[in-house]
Amino acid sequence: MEAILKSAASALLAYTSHYGMAKFYNYACVPDGFWGYLSGMISTGSPVCQAGVQILTHTQVSYSSILMMGITRVIIDIVAPGTQVKEV
Repeated sequence: MEAILKSAASALLAYTSHYGMAKFYNYACVPDGFWGYLSGMISTGSPVCQAGVQILTHTQVSYSSILMMGITRVIIDIVAPGTQVKEV
């Protein structure tokens, strides 16, 4: 049960980080509207915005990996139910 809680907490942390950075990037680097379109041509090249894109990329990969591991674990448990590891 502890492993499931840790996996869920990891997924929640990765998604929260991704979501928060996406909102920050939208606010600071490419705001909505015509002014955002114009200012985005300059601001997206800044180190802060480039770091934001890197964080978005890495948290997306982490979150999708956690989801895939969870899905494959469920499939394996369905296909081969006798192979579960017993907790001590």
